[in-house]
Order: sequence, then C-alpha cells, then structure tokens
Amino acid sequence: MTGEFKEQNNDTIFQDAVNALRRGDKTRAKELITRLLQADQNNATYWVWLSAAVESQKERVYCLQTALKLDPENSTAKRGLILLGALTPDETIQPFPMNRPRLWEEKLLLAHEKPKERGLRVALRSPVARLVGLTIVGIGMCIGIYFGFILPSRGIAELTPTNTPGPSPTFTATPTLFGATAVPTRVFDTGPTPLQDVLQITYTPTALYVVTPRDAGSSEQFNIAMDAYEKGDWDAFIQNMQVLQNIEPDKPDIPYYIGEGYRFKGEPSTAARYYNEAIDIESQFAPPYLGLARVRLMSNPDYNAARLVQQAIDRDPNLGETYLERARWLIGRGDIEDALPDLELAEKFMPGSPEVYLAYARAYIVEEDHNKALEYAQKAYAADVLNLSTYKMLGDLYLEEEDYVKAAEALLVYTSYEREDATALGKYGQCFYFLGEYENAVAAVTRGVDINERGMRNYRVYRGLALVELGRGAEAVGDFEVAVDEDPDSFEIRVGYARALYADKKFGSAFLQIEAARSFVETDEQKAVELYWRGLIQEQRNDERDEIKTWKDLLKLDKNVITPEMRAQAEKRLKELDALTDTPTPTTARTPRGGSTSTPKPATSTPRSGATPTRTPVRTPSATPAP
Repeated sequence: MTGEFKEQNNDTIFQDAVNALRRGDKTRAKELITRLLQADQNNATYWVWLSAAVESQKERVYCLQTALKLDPENSTAKRGLILLGALTPDETIQPFPMNRPRLWEEKLLLAHEKPKERGLRVALRSPVARLVGLTIVGIGMCIGIYFGFILPSRGIAELTPTNTPGPSPTFTATPTLFGATAVPTRVFDTGPTPLQDVLQITYTPTALYVVTPRDAGSSEQFNIAMDAYEKGDWDAFIQNMQVLQNIEPDKPDIPYYIGEGYRFKGEPSTAARYYNEAIDIESQFAPPYLGLARVRLMSNPDYNAARLVQQAIDRDPNLGETYLERARWLIGRGDIEDALPDLELAEKFMPGSPEVYLAYARAYIVEEDHNKALEYAQKAYAADVLNLSTYKMLGDLYLEEEDYVKAAEALLVYTSYEREDATALGKYGQCFYFLGEYENAVAAVTRGVDINERGMRNYRVYRGLALVELGRGAEAVGDFEVAVDEDPDSFEIRVGYARALYADKKFGSAFLQIEAARSFVETDEQKAVELYWRGLIQEQRNDERDEIKTWKDLLKLDKNVITPEMRAQAEKRLKELDALTDTPTPTTARTPRGGSTSTPKPATSTPRSGATPTRTPVRTPSATPAP
C-alpha cells in the first residue's frame, strides 16, 4: 500500500469514526479509532477523539493526557482535562463558547452547500474549509466530552470487592493495567474480566505485514476482509479473501492471506496448500516461504525450519518477520549466541515490535539473566498493552521474583482470555496463596485441575495450603498426597500434609509426616513450627512422654522464633501434664492466660504480616514461557 493510499484510507476510517461518534455509536467509533492508533500511536487528534468514545473516566483522562503529552498546545485536550478535574484551570485556556449552534442548526446552515469531493484531504485544501472544520471539531468535542462522559460519570456506581481472608494487595490508580483496579478478589465470583473492559481498547491480533495496493473495484472487499481479520473472525476473513481471489486471481498475496487465516485457525495442512499456491503464482514472493516454515513447526516442533526461512530472506532481506522467526527457532534449540544477531536484524526492520522484545526476553530467560528478561518483557508491554503473550511472560517473571501483586495482575488478564491454560491458573492460585487470598487461591487451582488434572500436579500444593489456612484441612489431604509425590523433600509440604491429616483426625499418619518434616528443618523458625505441630499431634496420640519433651524443646528456642500462641500452648500443656503426673515441671516465665482452655489457633508455617521467617520454597516448574 503506497503512502498516499494509506493516508486516504486512514482519512476515511477517521471520518467514519467521527460519524459513528456523532450517531452515538461509541463502540464502532472506539473500534475504528483504535485501529488508527495501532498504525499511528503519536497522533494527538486520534487520542482526543478516543477520549469521547470510551466509557471509563479513568481512560478518558488517560487518552487526553496522552494527547496533551504528544501535543502540549492541544487546547481541546486541556479543556477536557479541566472539565474532568485532572488539570488546574488555566486563564490562557478559553472555555467553550456558550452560544455555539446546536447540531440541528449546523445541519440547516450547511444544507444549502453543494456536495463536493469527499475526504479530509480535499476539505483541508481550503483555508475556509479548514476553519469551518476546526469549528465543527471543537463543537463536537465539547458535546462529546460533556454529554459523552461528564454527565454519565455522575451516575457510575462503584463495585465492592469480595471480602476474602488475609491481606488484600494494594493497587494504585494509574492509567495502565498494572495497578489499575483491585480485580483479583472478584475474578471468580463474577467471571473473568475481558481485556477490553479493563483498558477500554479492543484486543486485535498483530497487523498483517504484507500490504499490496488493490484495484479500485476490490479495495472495498479487501477492507471487509481486514475488518474480519482484526476481529479474529478467521472464517469470515477467509471467505472474504476467497471472494477477492476471484476478482484478482493473479495476486500472490491473496492465497498467502488465506493461508494465514487457516494458520490462525490451527489448520496447518490447509494453510500450507495456500502458501504453495502463492508460490506457484510468484516464486519470488517471500512471505509464503515464512508461512510454510511456521506451519511445519506447528505440525512438528523439531522440524528444521532454517532452509525455508533462508529462502524467504533471499527473496526479501528486509522482511523482519523472517529474522524473528529464525531467532525464535534458535532460542527453542538453546542457541542464544546465533539467535541474538537475528533479533538485532528483526529489531532493525521492526522497530518497537512487542514480539521482538518478547523474543529477547525468552532468550535471556534461557540465559538465566532474569533482569534482562524482565526489562524486555516490560518493553513489550509498553509497546503493546494488548499482546496476551506479554502478560503471561510478565506473570512468570514477577512470580519468580516473588512480586505476587504484579504477577497476579498480569495473570488475571492472561487467564481472562486464555481460559483453558491450566498452568497459568495454577500460577495465579500460587499468587493468591502468598497474598493471603486463600479463597481465590482455591478457586484458581480448582479451575486449573478441572481443565488438566495431570498438568496441575505441581500447583495443587497451593490449594492444599490455602485450605489448611481456611480451616478446611480435611479437604486438602488429596492435594498433599500429590504434592508429596512431586516434592518429597519439602519442609512446607510435609508440615502442610501433617496439618491436613490432623484436621482429618488421622493422628498416626500426621505424626509420620511431622516426623519426616524434621529431616528437612533448616532454620530455627522451621524448628519451632515442627515442634509445635509435633506437640499437638502427640497430645492426640496420648504419647505424654514425647509430648512433654517436645514442649520443653520448643520453650528452649529463642523467644524471637516462637509465636505467643506457641508459647501459651506449650506452657498450658506442660502445666496440665504436670498436674496429671504430680511432678513439678520447670517452665519459662509464664504468660498470663484467660478465657477458654480450648486449643489455640494453630501456628502456621507460612509467612504472616510483620514476621520474617525463612520460607522453604515449594518446588515449582520453571517459569519459562514456551517460545
């Protein structure tokens, strides 16, 4: 597509968006303006008009702030921000004129004019027309800003998060996804939150990189097909491209596009047929060679794609996708040294591409350079907030550095779309467990188990631990059976298993697990937990001799590593056992007791707010996304 044709097409799309907004069709307007922004993110006018198409006040402010950043003198953006209370009133910014004509008056004033050529480029040739156009834009923006979101925003009701046990993560009000809203506690009671509802932007796949000028009679058909492409409606995309193929049977890009549609549908054999058809029409057309490499890898991940990729490069050395695909292939083979030069070439021909940044991140994950991997994953997020692969990778990387709030936010978005990814749900549940959101941890892992029970073996431990914390330990026995098989040397799993069996009144089995946990104690804090639960279990097993020794050993530990509950329970039981045997038993300074003599709330082996015990991590699979 030539630059002039592309500009004309953008003008048409923009005019359609403005007309949709004036009709009150915000959904259509938002869709069209978002498409324009994907091609030109630095266009302040597009951002201003997008602010009138979105529903959320937060996103309106974000759109207008972005426009003002791109064009500091943009008075429309300034006025909108002042009306929204996001900008201090400035005397240099004149208010909208109060005597502006109504829309129906505008139509009457313009009705006598003879229709002329359409399109913004034609209109902008005349200085008078430009002045009139700017006036109309100002009026439209005034109405759009005031009636479109100032008035409706007054009636918006706030959502109340679901109460869940434990501390909730803290979120900050920023226009980006991360920190935007405390949605993790609502994920499973109202259903997943779609990405477009979080960001007020419609998710679309990466734009096709093959652009061919169309004949005058076929451009409309091509636009219809592209609308289906951007919506991810592959059947409609293929059907419309097949109609176009009948109009332009000699164009090699059309069967290539059809092949792409079948590739996105997950039908590699049919896609390969159309790629070969494109090659038959024009053997020097590079993209179908790349398409063949991709579908061969879909069918066989061990396929050597180097020859096909090189054929594409030989025909078009400026096609950045080829270098990116070869780099991905090399990264999958662990050949980072050869992959990095290809990534540099891909970045040269595809500057700012989130897919290139993600490939860099995967390469550095293989190299075990966590900081570099996170840096490039964050670049990918900044380049395209709608790329789902980025959220998955960020979730893995934040999880690795134990930033559970950010990891949960990223995985929330990813699992809202990829609802059948059991492993991602397991990681999501892991985040909730460490955030103290135990009900949500149980719900997330349960969803994952329902999808793929075998694939969730490494994550069922978090459901078990969460159930124990919720006082439902008897329900967790099955999870800990699996967890012990997966990681028999984990102190935390052994203690959790003992607690679950204790709740299930299987005290003999609980003793075997707490005895096993003793072998994996590494810190005084862990020793305190092991002795505490051993004492409780031995009380139920009526092994008074070992119970006395256990409580005494607990009280010998440094006072900083045992909790008040542990100390109170040990002293209470030693006193009771002392009375039964009539044998004085020395104890440490007593803590006054009062109230019920029932067993106090059990101590936990998991970290609590304000405490910093050394945690024995539960072994989990490597957080390396598949290339």
